[in-house]
Amino acid sequence: MIGYIEGKLLKKEEERILLLANQVGYEVMLPAIVMQTLKTKAIGDSLSLYIYYQQTERQPKPVLIGFNSEIEKEFFQYFVSVEAIGPLKAVKALNIPVSEIADAIESEDVGKLKNLKGIGARTAQKIIATLGGKMGKFTLLQDVKQKENPVVEDFAEQVLDVLVSQLGHKTPEAKQLIADAIKRNSDISTPEELFDEIYRGDKGQN
Repeated sequence: MIGYIEGKLLKKEEERILLLANQVGYEVMLPAIVMQTLKTKAIGDSLSLYIYYQQTERQPKPVLIGFNSEIEKEFFQYFVSVEAIGPLKAVKALNIPVSEIADAIESEDVGKLKNLKGIGARTAQKIIATLGGKMGKFTLLQDVKQKENPVVEDFAEQVLDVLVSQLGHKTPEAKQLIADAIKRNSDISTPEELFDEIYRGDKGQN
């Protein structure tokens, strides 16, 4: 299974790209929120993506869906767990920032969720019923845009709060996870990067 691709951009279309990696061209679908971040990318530029890989008996042709970070990919995995939302529908639906979608879910804002492409009132209610209470860490992604130079202590406190109140970690355990992540990567400068490093550490221990 493919989980990450790093290569050169060969082609850009409306909803997908062609990415050359190790002399193989991978066709990767991108949600609008990811495609928008590639506006400044030119053909031949280097690019790396975290990949959601989809292949089923009814859909034997593999589908690769790309994301800029592991936490974006994780949000997508939550999103497709909602009844009646498959990967292809989810790709089209993610046309506003993840943090805004997560905040709408937590605040039960059906109107905001209906702004997602292809999402009606009934599906919006299903999204809220399925994912409500699980979106706390994803709402932190908005801090990346709000703070150009966030102070480590500030976003570490925010991540600590989510680890304890949303994910059920004990406070000492959560503080140790954060400390270990920052020790492994002293260049962390956003909540998103801190979560990614914590997850990498957990996977490495399992």
